[in-house]
Amino acid sequence: MKRAALILAVSLLAACASHTPPPDWLLRADAARDAHARFWMEGRDKLADGQLALARAAVRQTGDASAMARIELHACAVRMAALAAADCPAFAELADDAGRREQVYGAYLAGHLDNADIGLLPEAQALAWRNPAALKELADPLSRLLAAAVLFRSNRLPPDGIALAIDTASAQGWRRPLLAWLTLERERRQRNGDAEGTAAIERRLARIVGERR
Repeated sequence: MKRAALILAVSLLAACASHTPPPDWLLRADAARDAHARFWMEGRDKLADGQLALARAAVRQTGDASAMARIELHACAVRMAALAAADCPAFAELADDAGRREQVYGAYLAGHLDNADIGLLPEAQALAWRNPAALKELADPLSRLLAAAVLFRSNRLPPDGIALAIDTASAQGWRRPLLAWLTLERERRQRNGDAEGTAAIERRLARIVGERR
């Protein structure tokens, strides 16, 4: 029994040793990238900028255009998820030397996706692009908001898409996208002549920005 346990322990240790841990630069870049997204969504720009700078510094030391492009694309995707400007000049400088997947993702964010390249998109984005009704199935909040923004820009967002985006941002406490999507919903209700619904949205917006109404 003891011999069997010893063999099992040695086998487990060998299995663990066979998996090369990720390099430190990648761990630093991933942590800073995610922190940047969170801070930016919360409207904490100074902290967000600092984390983005850390992520950029971590990948720059590799000289890998694809790794550097992924950081820039993620930052652009975060802005787009909050309906902010979708241009990504920092990625454009790297695009020619980046990998094919990064180039396709950049085209997707810019609204120039070739349908033949859908399979090269991140899984969540490909799913929503193929079937906008599947938007609610996306588990990751940022992925869901990004997909909603892309579908909105391409006039393919489902009828309940704005409400889903609002609920997603609200559940995460992400002030910036919540304000953006609520403002979009207010404009929609105003166009439809829904005075009561517009007033309700305005009260909610006022609560978020700290005004009393």
